[in-house]
Amino acid sequence: MDALEELLNIVRDNTHGAGSLVLFALVKTLSTQQGQYLFLLNKLTDLDEGQRRLAYRLMEAMVAGANKTPEWGTKVAEIETLIRRG
Repeated sequence: MDALEELLNIVRDNTHGAGSLVLFALVKTLSTQQGQYLFLLNKLTDLDEGQRRLAYRLMEAMVAGANKTPEWGTKVAEIETLIRRG
């Protein structure tokens, strides 16, 4: 399962959980096309070990350029919709 799909499942299970919201904030930051990747790294302390591993996988996906694909944008929009609807 790719990292964004894993995050989507986490958000579906607990829309407003700390892990969902922190990882969503990270993904939104990684989605910024202007290269302004601003994310408070101390927020990683709010995640459990598995969620931190997912955060690192999401960062690696950004390094590989996955955040510039249409699929990334579609999944991020789906995650955002889930969070907004609660």
